[in-house]
Amino acid sequence: MSTRIYYTKPSITEKEVEYATDATRNGWGDRCYEYLHRFEESFKQHLGVKYAVATSSCTGALHLGLAALEIGLGDEVILADTNWIATASPITYLGAKPIFVDILPDSWCLDPQRVRDAITPQTKAILAVHLYGNLCDMTALLAIGEQYGIPVIEDAAEAIGSVYHGKRAGSIGKFGTFSFHGTKTLTTGEGGMFVTNDAELYEHVLTLNNHGRARSQTKQFWPDTVGFKYKMSNVQAAIGCAQLERIDELIADKRRIFAYYEKSLQALPLKMNPEPAGTQNGYWMPNIVVDPGVSFDRSALLADFKEQNIDGRVFFYPLSMLPMFEEVEGTPFSYGLFNRAVNLPTYFGLTEAEMDRVCMVIGIHVCK
Repeated sequence: MSTRIYYTKPSITEKEVEYATDATRNGWGDRCYEYLHRFEESFKQHLGVKYAVATSSCTGALHLGLAALEIGLGDEVILADTNWIATASPITYLGAKPIFVDILPDSWCLDPQRVRDAITPQTKAILAVHLYGNLCDMTALLAIGEQYGIPVIEDAAEAIGSVYHGKRAGSIGKFGTFSFHGTKTLTTGEGGMFVTNDAELYEHVLTLNNHGRARSQTKQFWPDTVGFKYKMSNVQAAIGCAQLERIDELIADKRRIFAYYEKSLQALPLKMNPEPAGTQNGYWMPNIVVDPGVSFDRSALLADFKEQNIDGRVFFYPLSMLPMFEEVEGTPFSYGLFNRAVNLPTYFGLTEAEMDRVCMVIGIHVCK
């Protein structure tokens, strides 16, 4: 059998091993946060923001940020119906309600007009998710937010390397969050980051993430409120430091992989991740979306991938389809997309020969 083509895996070099080993051997006592603070500082510089807090996950970072905005029982947060549940879950942790609206058919991201239509007196935030590295229309969303006095939040979990008109994804809204899961472009195994340019919000998040103990509190072990504990470990942060030193290389390889797929599949009746003028897509996960009206069986393609020792992933289901949420009407693009879409393998160092194997199988199942 041919060698397995993974859908994703990280790029780990001797630099990551060296830093993690140093953190393991020496990162204790007075040095217990050395790599953590270094990682936060480096990430701030990369993103162009004032404040960053490394966390144990993007979900935790989002939970902290929403809590710091004092979103709670009875409040509403608007987000796209097409998403992974990790974006919606922190809203429910706080007793608030996720309001699912439809996506744009070209970007697969939040539709600003549907956002505007969904605003009520209970709306406390707009959550813009840069899905698969694709960018939301931040200009339109920020204008809506400003008009109604509602903060726009960026879930940039999948958008390392994506740039919106000169600003990196995650640096544009009230706050942004990132994921460093093992599948992501930049990884610490598990982990996340909260970023913002708002000093007051930053201090609130720091307090919440330290069991409610404020930096200004002089009493030892005296929390000022009930908080959380979403801190990243120093060892994880050490890996992140090494990854950040290689970030341009990591992003470039993602773009190389996408470009080869795009060229190889251009004759087929399908679309891939967009890159509008003035933007750069980090292309975390290349996707094919087969054109409407074309005969296509997603399950058959994925079964053939498996037979050929190729990993493939389904596109995210509409969240309103899941049993823990209420069904919604008015999201036809979300419901019409997932059965026509597949995530393609995209690990670092993926060869052209391996991508040719992937494209050959796609060509059998997607015909004019």
